[in-house]
Amino acid sequence: MAFISSGYNPDKPMEDRITDIGPRHFDEFYPPVIKANKGKWLYHDILEPGVLVHVAESGDEVYTVRAAGARLMSVTHIREICEIADKYCGGFVRWTTRNNIEFMTTTKESAYALKADMESRKFDGGSFKFPVGGTGSGITNIVHTQGWIHCHTPATDASGPVKATMDVLFDEFKNMRMPAHVRVSLACCLNMCGAVHCSDIAILGFHRKPPILDHEYLDKMCEIPLAVAACPTAAIRPSKVEYDGKTVNSVAVKQERCMFCGNCYTMCPSMPLADDEGDGIVLMVGGKVSNRISRPTFSKVVVAFIPNETPRWPTTTSTIKRIVDVYAANANKYERLGEWAERIGWERFFEKCELEFTHHLIDDFRDPAYYTWRHTSQFKF
Repeated sequence: MAFISSGYNPDKPMEDRITDIGPRHFDEFYPPVIKANKGKWLYHDILEPGVLVHVAESGDEVYTVRAAGARLMSVTHIREICEIADKYCGGFVRWTTRNNIEFMTTTKESAYALKADMESRKFDGGSFKFPVGGTGSGITNIVHTQGWIHCHTPATDASGPVKATMDVLFDEFKNMRMPAHVRVSLACCLNMCGAVHCSDIAILGFHRKPPILDHEYLDKMCEIPLAVAACPTAAIRPSKVEYDGKTVNSVAVKQERCMFCGNCYTMCPSMPLADDEGDGIVLMVGGKVSNRISRPTFSKVVVAFIPNETPRWPTTTSTIKRIVDVYAANANKYERLGEWAERIGWERFFEKCELEFTHHLIDDFRDPAYYTWRHTSQFKF
C-alpha cells in the first residue's frame, strides 16, 4: 500500500520516475565505439606492454593505452588526466580495479601519440607521471587499502610500502617477461579490505599485541557493552579496575583469545591497537582467482613477520624482489607463482627463495569446513 499511496505503479515502473537522483546510468560514460559494439567483440590483443587493441564484429577497433595511477590522487593530477582524455579520447577515461588509468582511442596513430605524450610527462624529481605498462605476463599496479592516512586500525601503511615495492618492480611493470601475470596486493590489517587472500604476492599488515586499555577514560568515552559485543572471539569482558585510588568501570582482555582485529577500537577509542614494536608486515604468496590450469587458491604465509622499516621498507621490498626474480627464472610459461611452488614443492620454494621456514608458518587450522567448503567455481560432484 505504501507504494500505491506514493504514486508508484508496479505495472509501469518508469512512469513519472525522477531520474536525477543517485548515480548516472553507467552507459552514459561509454565511449561511442564501446556503446555501439558492446557484447559484439571478436578478439583482443596486446600490441606491446600497456597497449591493447579490441576488434569488433563490425570491424571497429579500439586501442587502449594503460598507465599506472596512484590510489590517492591530488586534484591537479586528476585534472591533468582529464586534459589528456579531452585531447586524445573525446573526454572519456576509465580506471581499472587495480588503479590503472586507461585511455581509449579509435586509431592506432592516436594511441601511439597518446603513449608518447604520457611517457614525456614527468614530475620535477624525474619520475614518470603516467608510466605505460601493466598488461599481460607482467606485474600490474598494486591494489591496496587506506593505510595510515585514513584508516584507524592499520598495522602498516599502504601508500608507503606500495610505492617502495613498485619502485623495485618497476621494470616488470613496463615489460611482459614473467611466466604469467603476477598480482601483488596490500592490506593494512587482518580485516583485509584489500582482499589479499588470493594474490600471487600479498603484503599484509599484522598486529601482534592486544589493545592497550586506557582505564582512566574508557568508561567516559565508550559504551562498554558495545566494546564487548564487537569482539568476534569473546576476548573482552567487563571489569572493575583500581585506578588512581578509585574503582572504575573498564574491561579486561583475554590475550590468548585476541586475534588483534581492532574491532574493539572501532567501538571504543580507549582501546588503541597500534604499536610501533608489535606492528609489522606478513608476506603471503601463491593465491589466485583464475581457474586456468588449476583451481583458485588462497595465499600462504611465507614470511611470518617483518618490522615496519619506514620510509622505504627495505626488507619487505628486497624479499618480494627476490621471490619475483626466482619465480621468473624457474617457472614454466603460463604457470602462476603458486602453481610453480606447488609443482616443485613448498620446501623447495623456501630453499630457492632463501626464506627461513619457522614454526609460525605451520597451519594448525583444523576446521572441517576448510576441506568441505566449495571455495572454487570449478565443477565437482
